[in-house]
Amino acid sequence: MRAPVVNVGIMTQKAISFTIDGEYVQLDNNSFLRGDQHAICIDGKIVFNGHIYDELYFEPASSTSSFYLKSVTIGIDFHWQRQEDQHFKGTIHLLASHEGIVFINQIDVESYLESVISSEMSAQAPLEFLKAHAVISRSWLLSRLERRIKPEVKTAVEAQIQTEEELIRWYDQEEHQLFDVCADDHCQRYQGISRQTSPEVSLAVNETCGEVLTDGQNICDARFSKCCGGVSEEFENCWAPTHRTYLEPIRDDVNHDVPDLTDEAEAEKWIRSTPPSFCDTSDAEILKQVLNKYDQETKNFYRWKISYSQVLLAELIARKTGIDFGKIIDLKPLQRGASGRIVRLQIVGTKRTFVIGKELEIRRSLSETHLYSSAFVVDKEDIENDIPQRFILTGAGWGHGVGLCQIGAAVMGAKNYDYKTILMHYFKGVSIEKRY
Repeated sequence: MRAPVVNVGIMTQKAISFTIDGEYVQLDNNSFLRGDQHAICIDGKIVFNGHIYDELYFEPASSTSSFYLKSVTIGIDFHWQRQEDQHFKGTIHLLASHEGIVFINQIDVESYLESVISSEMSAQAPLEFLKAHAVISRSWLLSRLERRIKPEVKTAVEAQIQTEEELIRWYDQEEHQLFDVCADDHCQRYQGISRQTSPEVSLAVNETCGEVLTDGQNICDARFSKCCGGVSEEFENCWAPTHRTYLEPIRDDVNHDVPDLTDEAEAEKWIRSTPPSFCDTSDAEILKQVLNKYDQETKNFYRWKISYSQVLLAELIARKTGIDFGKIIDLKPLQRGASGRIVRLQIVGTKRTFVIGKELEIRRSLSETHLYSSAFVVDKEDIENDIPQRFILTGAGWGHGVGLCQIGAAVMGAKNYDYKTILMHYFKGVSIEKRY
């Protein structure tokens, strides 16, 4: 069996320009294209070379043909958001939509994975870590493709619970309808062949070709984040209320005892301390191997601290939630997950009290982009008439914390753990199967 093909949504724009290096074939008329190309969306149609289309396909004329896209936005809504030029191989699919032209790159899964691994981290990371990441990235993708082709699986489900006093929202169920996955952090970072791959990345993908994690029946919905903070989180505390047996909390250390961080006192003790963990590292060489340049802009991630004035916090929360709380009196954790990440947070203001969740909604509401994680405790300072003038958030970890901890796994790789041991550390009760 050959590797399946994946359709990756790169961008959606009213006008798109791309440059072909080599030759591509326009499939509707078998014409050969070279150099600069331009397409415009007018009245929901694609205008290209004087003709009108609903969709267009361009295939590479040879194995060396490729194309360039300018000003692709990466890190959408995160603090590192920026635009960069990117270089791709594979088939081009242009699709008309109400928002503009959807630019889709069709490519085989193994080539896609080489890009993902080089985009998510440095291509110079330890080989065993790269192999572990290849398996979980492949598992996540193929489990997603399986869900899309099974007619009994619904792709659109309720992703929030809302009452007058509470909004619990999760974002994982925003299935893409026009392509399989997007190219940004919402799915997996895919930046074509722009990122400098390495012999190690190619070796990692080739040596694990077709390998996936399974729970005995299905391909695992494998997840990963930058830094768990010492204990990994459960799936249902970040996304849909469905338990994944292989995504249970683990202690990111040789010591496997998991503290009860759902208890507020234990969580506070944990977050205010720095217990030894694989992901607690300041080793510049390891971090350079794991984190791309813009990820390296984040200096503190295992334990971090952020300070807000009353004016700044009140304005920020009102703008991000659309609710006027007045002055902020308190931020109260009502429910924590296994890693200490807050699942339900009560915001108490002089005008309104309201509960928000899950973890990403909390992170978006308390930051211009995304708070590093929702595993934090709150200190209130400069109290005037029972209203704090400053809030200090002390937190743990970077990201949702579910599944493989990238920094912890990189440290394990540097300590000569093999990729199967790394996978079995982060995913409980799984098997590694070769599907093609």
